Amino acid sequence: VQLQASGGGLVQTGGSLRLSCRASRVTGRFDRMGWYRQAPGRLREHVATYIFGGNQLYADSVKDRFTISRASAENTVNLQMTSLKPEDTAVYYCRAQKGEVVSWGQGTLVTVSS
Repeated sequence: VQLQASGGGLVQTGGSLRLSCRASRVTGRFDRMGWYRQAPGRLREHVATYIFGGNQLYADSVKDRFTISRASAENTVNLQMTSLKPEDTAVYYCRAQKGEVVSWGQGTLVTVSS
């Protein structure tokens, strides 16, 4: 399984970015895909998860600002981030799960300047 993340970058406070995660070399569909992030000196934390055929889960810190959605391409999810804050600065990692098997993508850096 390969997870390709894209869309990170530098944005000013209040701005928006969209991250995309596409999975390849996978048979069938994942149960869920989502995003985690890790800021310098901090533990990796959950951001948002899309449960295929189910609902979406969000960290309290991003509710009402971030939206995770399923893209038209199979095994692809997008994370629309709005009203970005400096504390959203982190490396964002895509995560996919099928049964008990979890896969991680490489990180994409999001930097929010004040």
